[in-house]
Amino acid sequence: MEALLSSRITPIRNYWKPYQAPSRRAFLLRSMNTSQRSPAGMIICSKPHVTVTASTQPVQAETMDRFDNTSPIKEVLDLWRGADAVCFDVDSTVCMDEGIDELADFCGAGKAVAEWTARAMGGSVPFEEALAARLSLFSPTLPQVQDFLEKKPPRISPGIDELITKLKANKTDVYLISGGFRQMINPVAATLGIPRENIFANQLLFGSSGEFLGFDTNEPTSRSGGKATAVEQIRKARGYKKLVMIGDGATDLEARGLGGADIFICYAGVQLRDGVAAKADWLVFDFNDLVRSLE
Repeated sequence: MEALLSSRITPIRNYWKPYQAPSRRAFLLRSMNTSQRSPAGMIICSKPHVTVTASTQPVQAETMDRFDNTSPIKEVLDLWRGADAVCFDVDSTVCMDEGIDELADFCGAGKAVAEWTARAMGGSVPFEEALAARLSLFSPTLPQVQDFLEKKPPRISPGIDELITKLKANKTDVYLISGGFRQMINPVAATLGIPRENIFANQLLFGSSGEFLGFDTNEPTSRSGGKATAVEQIRKARGYKKLVMIGDGATDLEARGLGGADIFICYAGVQLRDGVAAKADWLVFDFNDLVRSLE
């Protein structure tokens, strides 16, 4: 499969130019959703649109039987219940879609970008390489991003709202750590009641005419190991004793380790990546299982 994928993808060096800092006329789109400019040039944010999804695909019994970590051991369960903070991946975890894939599809480059996403989440290529390659395939403009957010609101995974509500009721801090983009994540965070300062994600850059310039390479989540770096920064800054990472991909698994997350819970309710799921401390297919474990 790797050979098949490689044969269908143009090498990154053929079409991606290294990121250069934007000129003085460049600006960052930091809106939560669709935005318009007032006569004075200010960005006006409209109310975020988020779709709450009722269900996911049922999990086959034979799928669960392949793994021995679908029931947590006591140490994992105790740490989960006593966590000071929980960090969530966004794409295919908090939300049912891969945001960059959806944006690419909206812009007419869905298939090629989805192939790169699969490779990045499986850990077969450096994340920063895959991110640059995917964006270069369609170079989204500011108007396209605004139109996309209006017409294709994020779909929230079933049970995530209840889980985050339960965590906050237990005085557990919640963070979103994503290789996706703030432009798409801000409205999701607003819907779930997560403050913007608890978001670690990438930032699309646009010029004064709305042309695509690249992405902010200063964000830790823009490169391999970035989620681990973000978790380490959060833990050090806030002094958390017990911290949990929840996600579906290899970059989420990387966040577990010395100075990072104590345990990694793999959520496979949207995408099941066998290599990641097998290494998780706990594999779940339904967020309601995590809700019930806190009762």
